[in-house]
Amino acid sequence: MKKIELEIVALSHSITQSHSYAVVLGEAGGGIRRLPIVIGGFEAQAIAVALEDMHPSRPLTHDLLKNFMTAFHVELQEIIINDLQEGIFYAKLVCFTDHDTIEIDSRTSDALALAVRFGCPIYTYEHILDNAGILMDEGGVSKQKIEAVGGAEQPFEDQDDITKLDLIALEQLLQEVLENEDYIRAIAIRDEIHKRKSK
Repeated sequence: MKKIELEIVALSHSITQSHSYAVVLGEAGGGIRRLPIVIGGFEAQAIAVALEDMHPSRPLTHDLLKNFMTAFHVELQEIIINDLQEGIFYAKLVCFTDHDTIEIDSRTSDALALAVRFGCPIYTYEHILDNAGILMDEGGVSKQKIEAVGGAEQPFEDQDDITKLDLIALEQLLQEVLENEDYIRAIAIRDEIHKRKSK
């Protein structure tokens, strides 16, 4: 399978979930697809610290792991987001030593935190981008433009339960939250749309 290179384009705090964040990956080289992944607060902090090149007084867990790998001459060559099951992303670390190349199963958030520290590439496969990716136009908003049937718009500003919205309203809401860069909410809406379309 052909690998597609990704890069971290945003790290967003969730407005709707107090302890959740989304790391948003985009196709390297300016592609229009985005892959938002929900992560926890600790992992978001670990990624942010490395992205901003901050140096905590004591090493964080991912710094410790990098130091350990470096001390034993293990290099992180790349990470691959290789699977998506029931909304959960799976990743593997591709490491090599002088004698061997080893693939190690990893949580995606941990793999990303290590990739930033090692400066190694991040990859995924086409089917994962097809299933979980979001298309963006050059202005950074969703390419999908859906008009309400019959000119009637469903109000969804106060709508907490997305299961009560019809498909057209969900697609409009997805466009709105993407424009507001609320990627956590976009993931939930996108998953609800996929669930309905697959029935």
